[in-house]
Amino acid sequence: MENKKEELAKKRMTFDTFKEMALDKSLSKYEKIGFPDDYRQAYEQEIFNNIYNVLKLERKNIVFFDIGCGCSELPNLIIENSIKLNQSLYLIDSIEMLCNLKEHKNIVKVAAKFPDELELEKYKNTVDAIVIYSVLQHVILDMNPFSFIDKAVSLLKVGGRLLLGDIPNISKRNRFFASDTGYKFHQDFTKDNTKPSYSFNNLIEDKIDDSLVFAILNRYRMAGYETYLLEQPSTLPMYNRREDILIVKN
Repeated sequence: MENKKEELAKKRMTFDTFKEMALDKSLSKYEKIGFPDDYRQAYEQEIFNNIYNVLKLERKNIVFFDIGCGCSELPNLIIENSIKLNQSLYLIDSIEMLCNLKEHKNIVKVAAKFPDELELEKYKNTVDAIVIYSVLQHVILDMNPFSFIDKAVSLLKVGGRLLLGDIPNISKRNRFFASDTGYKFHQDFTKDNTKPSYSFNNLIEDKIDDSLVFAILNRYRMAGYETYLLEQPSTLPMYNRREDILIVKN
C-alpha cells in the first residue's frame, strides 16, 4: 500500500483538489497543502524568515497579500508578524483552507480562487507586499500563469514587492541530479546507490522549466518592473531543486 508521500507525489493538485484535502481529517496540516510532513514540518520558520527578508516584512502598517496561503504553520507565522507590526493582512484561499486559520482585526480572509473570484479593481496599486508561495506549479494546471501573475502585479503600489516563492523548476532539478553533487545528495537521502532520474531535451507536461522561469523574468521587465531570480537559502528543504522570483514595481 502506498504511503502518503507517494500518494501526494502522484496527485494532480488543482484548487479544487486542495479544497478537498483541507477537509480531510486524516491529513496533517502540511499534507493538506500537498507536502509530506518531513518536507515542511521542521522548515516553516526558515521559510518564513526567507519571505520576511525578501519582502521586507519588518515594515509597520503595510498592506500584505498572501495568495494561496494554505493552512500550515507558515500562514500562522505570517499572521503573528502582521499582528505585531499592525499590518493589514489579506489571506486569499478557499474557505476550506481559511477556516483552519485564526481570526484577528488585522486579518481579512478572502475566500476566493485568485484572480477569477476577487474584485481586483478596489485593490489595484494599493499593496506593499505579496507572497505566492508553492503555488505557481498548481496555477499552470488550471490557467494561463501569465494572466495569474499579471493580475497579481497589478495590485502593487510603487515600490511594492511580489515574491513567487518555491518554484519547482524541472530544468534546475535535472541539472542538479545529473551532477556529481546531485548524485551524492540522492545517495545520502535514499541510503542506496541507485542513480536519480533525470532527462534532457524532452517536453515534460504540466511542469515548470527554464523557459517559463525566464519568460516570467523577461515579461515583467519589459512591462517596467524589476525582476530577480533568487537562490533559495540552503536551510530550506528543496533549495537545490527550487528557486524564487522577486518582482518589484518601479
